[in-house]
Amino acid sequence: MKLGKTKSNNKMYKPPFTLSTRTINLIAEISAQIERYAIRLEQEDGLLLRKINRIKTIQGSLAIEGNTLSVDLITDIIEGRNVIAPLREIQEVKNAIKTYNAFSSLNPYKVNDMLKAHAYMMEALIDNPGHFRRGGVGVFSGNKACILPHPLNAYLH
Repeated sequence: MKLGKTKSNNKMYKPPFTLSTRTINLIAEISAQIERYAIRLEQEDGLLLRKINRIKTIQGSLAIEGNTLSVDLITDIIEGRNVIAPLREIQEVKNAIKTYNAFSSLNPYKVNDMLKAHAYMMEALIDNPGHFRRGGVGVFSGNKACILPHPLNAYLH
């Protein structure tokens, strides 16, 4: 209903009730409660969405490297449940979780932080994680080298 002058009589509309200070305060309090509730719902949805995205990000990143664990198994690991799977793949998930949790404290432009992330990702998987490699590496298909990067010393100068 629109307050103000009506077309028919040019008089101000007067509702059949009066708004007391108490009524206005109660309306404001109800509005504030509704807003707090709406914000809480948005936060819970946001937290759930972030958790789902985090799990899918971890699963996708590890799948690229050959990890076969499903989103459900990764969820179980994150939630502290025991799973039956290859120990290496479970360790990879735990390491990815640890690395993911450390992201906010790492600077991607600092070599030491990159090495720290490497240490988190490779803990209990390789000898000497968190350090530059000492020997050559490559990507192979059977006995054939597909990718051979430049020697390490080419990056350190």
